[in-house]
Amino acid sequence: MTHGLTRTELARLHRLNTPQKLQDFLNGLQANFELRGETYRSPRRVLRDKTAHCFEGALLAAAAFLVNGEPPLLMDLWTDPKMPDGDHVVALFKQRGYWGAVSKTNHAVLRYREPVYRTGRELALSYFHEYFLDDGRKTLRTYSEPMNLRPFIKRGWLTDERELHWLVQALDRSPHTAIAPRATVREFRRAEPIERAAGKLIEWSKKGKRIY
Repeated sequence: MTHGLTRTELARLHRLNTPQKLQDFLNGLQANFELRGETYRSPRRVLRDKTAHCFEGALLAAAAFLVNGEPPLLMDLWTDPKMPDGDHVVALFKQRGYWGAVSKTNHAVLRYREPVYRTGRELALSYFHEYFLDDGRKTLRTYSEPMNLRPFIKRGWLTDERELHWLVQALDRSPHTAIAPRATVREFRRAEPIERAAGKLIEWSKKGKRIY
């Protein structure tokens, strides 16, 4: 099935037939800073524009998994809504019974995960210590169950030219699990200065120059 994709688009996605190739491809896309406003672009638009943020990168990864015969799965990582931090979305894959993740991010953290995690929870928690603000406050609070995008294919998420607000909302409404009791959250220690310094490294500048 083509899922509405052109031959050229299908060929490009077919070439991304391993998580490693897919992650390398996402790393090569310019970071989408949304300088002209909020975007939630389909894989078609990402392939054309050659830029992506985490949701758009995860969606393209899900499309590549789909056309290569794997389930298109997303995981949503939610932060504390009272803190000035953003959520993160990754595409999941499973190899030999273990979970891994493909991730588009502009920072030194929240990146690719090797398939070494026995459960989705283990994988989600691997992002916990890296997820903090500049002042060191750790912000990750919940994670979603793997969300399969196959039921939404008829709604056009692979090729739509419009912003996919409906898909973001569907992901937000999917079941999420807390990472720890509230009492534990209140006792979280802040990330150390050396961790904060490492967290400020970026891959792409806003001028479109790749730094690393």
